[in-house]
Amino acid sequence: MSSPRSVGPPVFLVPPGTVGPRAVVTLDGPEGHHAAAVRRLRAGERADVSDGAGTLASCVVTSVGSDTVDLLVQSVTPVPPPSPAITVVQALPKGDRGELAVEMMTEVGIDAVVAWQADRCVARREGARGEKALGKWRRTAREAAKQSRRAWIPPVTGPAGLDDVRGLVCDAACAVLLDAAAPVPLSRLALPVTGSIVLIVGPEGGFAPAERAALGAAGALEARLGPTVLRTSTAGAVAAAILLTRSGRW
Repeated sequence: MSSPRSVGPPVFLVPPGTVGPRAVVTLDGPEGHHAAAVRRLRAGERADVSDGAGTLASCVVTSVGSDTVDLLVQSVTPVPPPSPAITVVQALPKGDRGELAVEMMTEVGIDAVVAWQADRCVARREGARGEKALGKWRRTAREAAKQSRRAWIPPVTGPAGLDDVRGLVCDAACAVLLDAAAPVPLSRLALPVTGSIVLIVGPEGGFAPAERAALGAAGALEARLGPTVLRTSTAGAVAAAILLTRSGRW
């Protein structure tokens, strides 16, 4: 059996504005611990960094401390924002399935996530509890972007209400409401060449009539994925993969 193909050196995250040609970048905190104690990097090895805002850099390790690693930048690659940009409005799932949804969608390649407190969501995310849950989603997006070697970390916002989602629909070049009963499959829906695409994933109980009416009036088109019904935590990643393929980004 042949060995798996290498996917390249590990990637670590650094603050925006810290990467430049021949710059020395110091990994400390959680990133430094991961590089030094978990990955056990050594001087002379390759390691790449991303600032999460469109910059990737190839580096070489110059020194290693107990929880720090110094890297010398060899080359810098600016990565323009993807187009068309894909934002997923994700209805809040129960338990930790929200983090699962964010992880998969980030690895697939979506560009932004909006947490939506839809009418039929069992999970309620308000006040301090909502901020804590949103923090978990943001950390998940950060780690998933790092794992998948992305130049851009998708922002995670919310929890949004119906008026917020309707505003996103109005501003989008194309907005899609995922519905298993829709007559048109997502694989055949006409897509814009430029601009933003908003993908709306409802809760397990489906969209409330008022939500469907308001988003449809704002311009959202209904589309289905396939013959099976997916959970809300997996539908966004599957739909995003279809859109990324059809738009030429994959």
